[in-house]
Formats: sequence, C-alpha cells, structure tokens
Amino acid sequence: MATTPASTKALAKGAMRVSKRIIFSYLIDWILIIGIAAIGGGFNQLKHSNKRPFSLQDPSISYPYRSNTVTTATLICVSLLAPAVITLIISLILIPGPTAHKSTPKALIWRRKLWEWNTAWMGLGLSLASAFMITEGLKDLAGKPRPHAIAVCQPDLSEDSIFRNRVGGLGVNFGDSGATPIIVAASICQEKGPHVLRDAFASWPSGHSSFSFAGLLYLSLFLCAKFAVYIPFVMPGGQKSDTQNTYDFDNSLRHPTGKAGLRQSLPPRNATAAPPVYLLLLAVFVPVGTAVFICVSRWFDFHHHGIDIFSGALIGSFTAWFSFRFYHMPIRNGSGWAWGARSRGRAFWVGVGREGYVGDEGWAAARTTEERDLESASGKEDSVLGAGIEDPRDAADTRRGVEPEDEVSPSTRQAGYTISSNPVRSDGRQGLY
Repeated sequence: MATTPASTKALAKGAMRVSKRIIFSYLIDWILIIGIAAIGGGFNQLKHSNKRPFSLQDPSISYPYRSNTVTTATLICVSLLAPAVITLIISLILIPGPTAHKSTPKALIWRRKLWEWNTAWMGLGLSLASAFMITEGLKDLAGKPRPHAIAVCQPDLSEDSIFRNRVGGLGVNFGDSGATPIIVAASICQEKGPHVLRDAFASWPSGHSSFSFAGLLYLSLFLCAKFAVYIPFVMPGGQKSDTQNTYDFDNSLRHPTGKAGLRQSLPPRNATAAPPVYLLLLAVFVPVGTAVFICVSRWFDFHHHGIDIFSGALIGSFTAWFSFRFYHMPIRNGSGWAWGARSRGRAFWVGVGREGYVGDEGWAAARTTEERDLESASGKEDSVLGAGIEDPRDAADTRRGVEPEDEVSPSTRQAGYTISSNPVRSDGRQGLY
C-alpha cells in the first residue's frame, strides 16, 4: 500500500488527535510517581524514627564529623538534573533516527519525539522516586548509627546518665577497667535537635549511593539503548538474533553487496561488531564512574559504613534497571526505542483474558460517525490511527489488495511504531516505519 498525499494527511491528522483518555491515564502515572517521591520526603522529615542502641566504646561509630564532599545539592544536580537534560536533548534531537521516511509528517515526527521524551523522564522519575522512598523508609526503620554518631550525639558520660540510659552490656561505669561494653539508648545524647539526631542514626542504607545509582545507572542504560552500546553477541548456531529487525523502522536489512538480504547469510564474525570505544566511555564509564565516586565519598567522609554504601548502590541499581525496562525495550534487541503507549480502550484496565495494554484501536481518539461516513464516501484505504495500528472497523478497506508479506507482524504492532503497513522508501524499497 503506497504512501499517497491522502494517507500522509491522514497520518498527520491522527498524530494530532491523541485520545484524552490516554493522556489522562499517563497524567495519573506522573502524579503517582511524584506521590512516591513525596512519601520518601515524608520519611525524611520524621522526628521520632528508630534509633538503635549503641556502645559507648564502639570504635566504628567514633569517627569525627566531616562535611559532605558531595553535598545534597550537588547530588541532585548530578543524579537528577543532568540525566533529565541529557535525555531531553537526545529525545528531541536524535529521534526518530535515520530509518524515518522523508515523507513522514512533521506532526508524527514531533509526537514521536515527545513520546520518547515522556518515557525517558517517566523512567527516570520512577527510578529516583522509588529509590528515595525505599531508602528513607529503611533509614527510619533501621536507625543505624553513622560512623560519626558519637561525635554528633555528644553523650552525657556522667554515672547517673549512664545508669539511666543503659540498656545492655556488662559494664556499669564508663571508667570500668577492661573497657567492658555498655550499650546505651540514644536518649543519652546531649544533642536534642530532632533532625540532627535523626540524621546521626540514618546510616543504613546510604541515600547518596542509592540516589546516584538510580539516576546515573538509568542514564547509562538509556544511552546504551540509544547508541547501541552492548557486548556483541551471536545466537547459537552462528546466527544473530533477528528480534531487532522486528522493532527496527527499517525492516529490510541490506546485504553487503547493497541488495536486500538476511544477516543469516553472513559469516558469524560479520553478523555484529563492537561499538566505538568513545561511546562506551560516554555511555558507561562516565555515568557509572561518577556514581561510584559519590559512593566512595561517603566512606572517606565517615558518613557511612561499607555495607550501607553497598546496600544503597544495590537499591539504586535495581530501581534503575526496573524503571528502564518498564518503559524501554531491551538494549540489544530494541533498536533504542521506548515501548509504545497504552491503547485507548486499555488506558486504565486490561481485564482477564487479554495479553497486554495494546489493542487494535491505537492512540487516537474515537472517531465520530460523521468522520467515518466521510472516509467511507471518499473510498479511503489508508485510514491509519495515531499509533499506526489499523482500526479493526476499517480492516476490510485497509487490507484490500495487500499481499500477506506486506502485513505488519504482531510484535511490531506491540511496539506501537508501525505508521504505515508498507510505505515506499526514497530508494524504492519498502520497509516499516
């Protein structure tokens, strides 16, 4: 089915007519992500969080207090603002990429850019908000003293104070010979500022570590997806996985001679190649290395123990990976694209018996009876909705004269990126966009 001025106009119209139900459903998603972050902020402001009893003779919490090498403001700039700006620039400049047909309407191009931007920020927001909420909640529950806890606590070492606040240990007096351990409650502290004291007992897990990995590892995954930075891999039997072809806008692969052909005909060593090293440095070493530096700074600043830093990095890594895969296709096989939007009829609920949130109705708003009558009267055969998925009500018209090999594969429909069943490219070949 060739691209005609009528079909191009229909595509542009569909691109601008996105269902309000879908927009509202994603607005709710944004509100919930912000709500997750707000819950984390509430945990951070609790005045009466748990404070684990400690030993006055414990050297691991007897380090001096030092100011932060990486301040909270710096952490927010590096782990939140920088990834947000970088993903925005990439989404607006590099999307939709070299496989886009030259005749693609501007409205459709901009809708693709805005959608990639939205998914990039939703993934980043979900990663950071989840890490923040989990970390702050665990801090309040654990109440573990920091390495500088005693320096901040300033305990009252009088015999009467030790007697009143002693909760365990074999010692009775701080001056006992043999340094017999005495376990005391946080009420022995002369520092009474609720937020200062809460921070002194908020060692596990490390918030800097979780927040930095949640933001910067997510950025690394995003960059690896957009720039195809991954370790080369060939499927068993010497064939490269053809999953990528399904999701690529250019569904026709070229043979080295310049003719369309299959990669399976190539020798295994020519089926894939390593990406440039400079992309590896920019996409992996810089963001991950920055996150590691932030983590290590918490160690030499005496703000966290080793297990606190490791636990925080693990939490941030999990939320980053989960949030990236929640909104984006696999790095190796996804050609750098985010998942498409939910369909109009499944914006809020899918129900039992359906496979997922993508249906045949696409992104576009429901058409009125008048619009359908006009399209029927004009004999229009290129009625394609905003998401590029054919309306089942026009299936008979849309598929008239289309050969079986021209039909769109179900997996490509699931990705939500097919704009026309088989548009003609500028070089005369046919491929998906």
